[in-house]
Amino acid sequence: MPGFSKNRRSRTSSLKRGVIAVTTGGVALALPVIGATGAFAAPAQPAAAEKTVTLTALSAQGIAAKGAKSKSYSVVVGDTLAKIAREHSVHGGWKALYEGNKKAVGANPDLIHPGLELTIGGKVEKKWADKPAKADRVAKKESRAAERADRSERSTELAAQGAPAAEAVPAAERTAYTNDLDGWIKESLAIMAQHGIPGSYDGIHRNIMRESSGNPLAINNWDSNAAAGIPSKGLLQVIDPTFRAYHVPGTSLDSYDPVANITAACNYAADRYGSIDNVFGAY
Repeated sequence: MPGFSKNRRSRTSSLKRGVIAVTTGGVALALPVIGATGAFAAPAQPAAAEKTVTLTALSAQGIAAKGAKSKSYSVVVGDTLAKIAREHSVHGGWKALYEGNKKAVGANPDLIHPGLELTIGGKVEKKWADKPAKADRVAKKESRAAERADRSERSTELAAQGAPAAEAVPAAERTAYTNDLDGWIKESLAIMAQHGIPGSYDGIHRNIMRESSGNPLAINNWDSNAAAGIPSKGLLQVIDPTFRAYHVPGTSLDSYDPVANITAACNYAADRYGSIDNVFGAY
């Protein structure tokens, strides 16, 4: 058995380990690679690798830092705002990311191209988070302004229709109507005067006593209207379609409401007969 020589030369490998600096998007990354000599030389990296772009505004140490308020991100192939927001834990999701980068992205958040620079985090997200609350406050303010303008316009219209005397009476001195048939008729007459609807106390009272005997909850469940599913209701026995068609603004939308019922019925009678005073039977 032959002995082993102490001077035996150790084997050498044609592969050597080392590190190589690879630059992607301006950031240097140290990556372990397998080095080679001679015929085992590593082939050149394809040009497509240049498309892989990473965080450009931060150093490798800055990427790992936790205290950064905002950062810049370059869009790569296959990115969407939703994907970027998810991977970078963007508060508010893709909508927040889009709001903070709307000028750069453009009108369509679904179209982002590789190389586009986005800002992530910091004041951008806070601004987006505050926006809904601010928009809600503005909307409420505008709604209140519109309501005031509408009330002012209605007051102007009523004055033009011939009720200056009623408008001139201070609120504290306006008539307090009793909650009975007499008060309902008088309140209806005041509203009718504001809207130019003709009618008298006697004409209204006469028709109420014939139709409902003064019962505001009266309902007819036996005639042809009832059979058709639209029974006559209230003091002046008005069916719902007629009530809705001749409802007078400023009164209740409930057809059983005494004042609303009387006023709508008188409005209908004025349109069909000239006045409730001209009605002496079923109408």
